[in-house]
Amino acid sequence: MAGNQGNYRENPTRNEKKYKKANGQPRLKEKSSRAKSDNVCPYAKKCGGCDYQGVEYKEQLKTKQAYMKKLLKPFCFVEPIVGMKNPLYYRHKVHAAFDCTRRGQIVAGAYRKNTHDVVDIESCMIEEQESDEIIRDIKDMLRSFRIKTYDEDTGYGLLRHVLVRKGYATGQIMVVLVLASPILPSKNNFVKALRKKHPNITTVVLNVNDKKTSMVLGDRNITLYGKGFIEDKLCGCTFRISPGSFYQVNPVQTELLYEKAIHEAHLTGKERVIDAYCGTGTIGIIAAKNAGEVIGVELNRDAIRDAVINAKRNDIRNIRFYNDDAGKFMVEMAQKGEKADVVIMDPPRTGSDEAFLSSVVKLAPERVVYVSCGPETLARDLKYLTKHGYTVKRATPYDCFPFTSHIETVCCLTFQGR
Repeated sequence: MAGNQGNYRENPTRNEKKYKKANGQPRLKEKSSRAKSDNVCPYAKKCGGCDYQGVEYKEQLKTKQAYMKKLLKPFCFVEPIVGMKNPLYYRHKVHAAFDCTRRGQIVAGAYRKNTHDVVDIESCMIEEQESDEIIRDIKDMLRSFRIKTYDEDTGYGLLRHVLVRKGYATGQIMVVLVLASPILPSKNNFVKALRKKHPNITTVVLNVNDKKTSMVLGDRNITLYGKGFIEDKLCGCTFRISPGSFYQVNPVQTELLYEKAIHEAHLTGKERVIDAYCGTGTIGIIAAKNAGEVIGVELNRDAIRDAVINAKRNDIRNIRFYNDDAGKFMVEMAQKGEKADVVIMDPPRTGSDEAFLSSVVKLAPERVVYVSCGPETLARDLKYLTKHGYTVKRATPYDCFPFTSHIETVCCLTFQGR
């Protein structure tokens, strides 16, 4: 997923369930035919966040592979899915909602399926372990600091969420405390106590979300400790991660995914590349090392700000960023008679709209590298592009989210003429 995803909703499980049902995501066969796994999450039935809990990882990959082959059969060959050597504890972005039960017990974890009831989770099998420990200790600290959890119904209370992000390569840790007010009582002592328990914490940020909204993060950040951001390395480049930055949650698979995307672009050092839905510039910055020129286009202003910082951080001088709609931008390029050799597109799960795809056809780049996080919308977009002069030979699926039904895919389309 890329683009303007600096914020996200409080109940992703509920929204994702609707999407998967509507878009026919890969389903396992009847329970009797499932190959059982020893890795069974004790919260699976309550949480509902993982579709394939209790299922052997090989069986998960087999199911996803079969689904992709069937879905993309009209368009191209599907290469074997790229799975993980260790499919546990891969999420390096961990979010916990906080609440209080009627008996006064503080709970922290994920929302129960189709509700806003918080399931108290001590540790999650797909979340980075140190991040879970930090959240667990914050929960234990609340009583001694007399910090009350936020009540969605009454609007009373302070702590709404905790977000922990950890750099896979750097080990840097950012803790984001999402509060209903900019005032945290004894904030210095709270941060000191937290860092005493977890000295590896690099920065602590207070995010103010004082609205009745389903969004996790508010617009205002107050740095309580450190620089207010962390850095991580990906494909040889260094990237800044702010509280609201989009950055892939599975760095191990993301590196393989992006390396494949750059390989499919067949860059020789001369090409003009457009990085559409560029977000904070990750793919474009990585591609710039092998391209003549890269143009990153992104509608989210905050993401573009981070992209410019990331380019400077990596001393990349052959990349420019524009805060604009990528489709509109490419139509204007075509009208001016400008050209691009390669378009790299990494749209959100909803895929691209016809206006964007039409702009690709108008610009007519020689190659289009499509990085997809939504198989159904990928198939829909391939149908449009292959009707308008493009062919695709193969697609490579990546399992970036083990135990869930989500699949990332890379494919390259070549322009054959109108």
